[in-house]
Amino acid sequence: MVPAWLWLLCLFIPQAFPRAQPAELYVEVPENYGGNFPLYLTKLPLPREEAGGQIVLSGDSGMAAAGPFAVDQESGFLLVTMALDREEQAEYQLQVTLETEDGRVLWGPQPVLVHVKDENDQASGHQATATIDVTIVENTWVPLDPIRLAENLQVLYPHHIAQVHWSGGDVHYHLESQPPGPFEVDAEGKLYVTRELDREAQAEYLLRVRAQNTRGEDYAEPLELHVAVMDENDNAPVCPLRGPPISIPELSPSGTMVAKLSVEDADAPGSPNSHIVYQLLSPEPEEGTERRAFKLDSTSGSVTLGAAPLQAGQNILLQVLAIDLGGTEGGLSSTCEIAVVITDINDHAPEFTTSQIAPISIPEDTEPGTVVTTLMATDADLEPAFRLMDFAIEEGDVEGNFGLDWEPDSGHVQLRLLKNLSYEAAPSHKLVVVVRSVAELVGPGPGSGATATVTVLVERVLPPPKLDQENYEVSVPVSAPAGSLLLTIQPTDPMSSPLRFSLVNDSEGWLYIEEVSGEVHTARPLQGAQPGDMYTVLVVAQDADEPTLSTSATLMIHFLKAPSAPAPTLAPLAPVPTRHLCTPRQDHGVVVSGLREDPDLAGGHGPYSFTLGPNPTVQRDWRLRALNGSHAYLTLGLHWVEPREHVVPVVVSHDTQMWQIQVRVIVCRCNVEGQCMRKVGRMKGMPTKLSAVGILVGTLIAIGIFLILIFTHLTLARKKDLDQPVDSVPLKAAV
Repeated sequence: MVPAWLWLLCLFIPQAFPRAQPAELYVEVPENYGGNFPLYLTKLPLPREEAGGQIVLSGDSGMAAAGPFAVDQESGFLLVTMALDREEQAEYQLQVTLETEDGRVLWGPQPVLVHVKDENDQASGHQATATIDVTIVENTWVPLDPIRLAENLQVLYPHHIAQVHWSGGDVHYHLESQPPGPFEVDAEGKLYVTRELDREAQAEYLLRVRAQNTRGEDYAEPLELHVAVMDENDNAPVCPLRGPPISIPELSPSGTMVAKLSVEDADAPGSPNSHIVYQLLSPEPEEGTERRAFKLDSTSGSVTLGAAPLQAGQNILLQVLAIDLGGTEGGLSSTCEIAVVITDINDHAPEFTTSQIAPISIPEDTEPGTVVTTLMATDADLEPAFRLMDFAIEEGDVEGNFGLDWEPDSGHVQLRLLKNLSYEAAPSHKLVVVVRSVAELVGPGPGSGATATVTVLVERVLPPPKLDQENYEVSVPVSAPAGSLLLTIQPTDPMSSPLRFSLVNDSEGWLYIEEVSGEVHTARPLQGAQPGDMYTVLVVAQDADEPTLSTSATLMIHFLKAPSAPAPTLAPLAPVPTRHLCTPRQDHGVVVSGLREDPDLAGGHGPYSFTLGPNPTVQRDWRLRALNGSHAYLTLGLHWVEPREHVVPVVVSHDTQMWQIQVRVIVCRCNVEGQCMRKVGRMKGMPTKLSAVGILVGTLIAIGIFLILIFTHLTLARKKDLDQPVDSVPLKAAV
């Protein structure tokens, strides 16, 4: 174990003896230096163990003014801030101390002698020659202090930087540089730099100087000289290459990181020359607002989103100015570019271009699959995937009568009919169609699906009129007179709505049809018609109440050969009973038979043809239509026909024979029951109107005479009583 007195002795010795005074530091500075300032001279031998102190540089005798000299507090280098003139002052005596904030000296003082090296800058008219004998009293082959050379130094080259000396004679100096650099040594041991140095190419050099004899043998170990190239602000900041656009989703909040610039400066790291600050050049804020879309941290180069909104689809080029020297005057700069694209998000719900569709009318017999209407919707998003839409019928189609067809990326939807509609079941349908985005909506308040209302009106479909035959054929002699009834066109259902008839394609004008009854007559003699020819016209029947409802049938007329002799006008073969019809016209008529009892005349084949006689009055007042092949039906042609007995001639044709029937019809007035009011003759035992009136008048006269007699008798009796004396009147006994 170490004795306690030995520990005390070890602690006392450093306190008893003061620290050794540092040796004087010698530094040379070329006069009229033409390079950049400050010029770093040498690194001060500061103690490593003393930390936290401040380097204090003072002049001679402790004066605070250090003149054109300063100390870099971070690196500990002594530097000169301006060019020196040896003729003004050849040497500067400085001292350096390391002190605390309260003035206590931690290290030093370190004397420093700065010698201003003479340059041939003074003209002289005299020249002197002297011989100096130098006696070497000690070894001059000593290591050299490190040298700091400014890069891009603007001086004459080769430029002297240091000197070595071997005290012996017959010496040759040899210089090696690691790495190889622009340095050389002359025969006197002076070291030179032969051209400008570039710190960014090489920041330090190690020079080895050898002193050799004529045989190339070293006299001693080579001397080493460290050359440090001092930085100059000769490199502008270098921006990174502009890469692909940076995608930022729209509606991103303020402060979202966009990019961070990584700008490089080839000047010395950590020095002011490589201290870079940033400035945002574009985009500028919009006119009328101070809000920016982007923010830039001037120190770190981080770009974030600002408060100004951005729209999807925007392509923005950010321009950032990078400046070294901390942005102070004289700093070099470069403009960096950052491409930004604002990407779309699904923040817009699709909407219909029209929310209310005008009522659409479709017939109730419309075939399923028919397109009722087409709706169109739009989506303000830009991304195709966000514009895909889904449609549905939300209300009004409980029975499933309608359906929707669409392509997800088209924005058009077709409303189709799936089932037959019924006017009686539902005369109208009010459908609500909703559209939604296929992708999930994001963002603040995107809203629910939009709707469009479609009103469908069902039109009642009435069946078109139907005739009793699809096609009609009739035969008529070519000699048939004008007004001859050929046939009657009738509906299948006599109780159906009344029809209005017309003829189409009657190119010859031979025919006409009664608009109401449907009777087809010859309008004029059939001139030009030949037996065996056929003549075809089209009969059109329209519903009188709904003119849009119509039907048609083909009427084909076969022309027959005229009879060889005119058919005689025959009286009826058998008594034709008298018929009664009432006026105004009712739904009654007279059946006319074309059959004959004579076996010789009743032969032949084919149907009977009935026409009214050629009398215009008869054709005006009467209508005749065929019931079947052997009978016809005679009705009134006018609403009102004079009540009396009418004889209506009816011409009957059968094969080649023709005869006439006289039909007797009594037209009478109609009663409330639609039947004839007939005259009634006098009935026996029943008074007539005249006799009844006579009896009534006679009775009244007799009653009047009887009353007159009674009143006259009473008047005479009263007068007689008044003429008698009072006393002559007998008294009535009281009972």
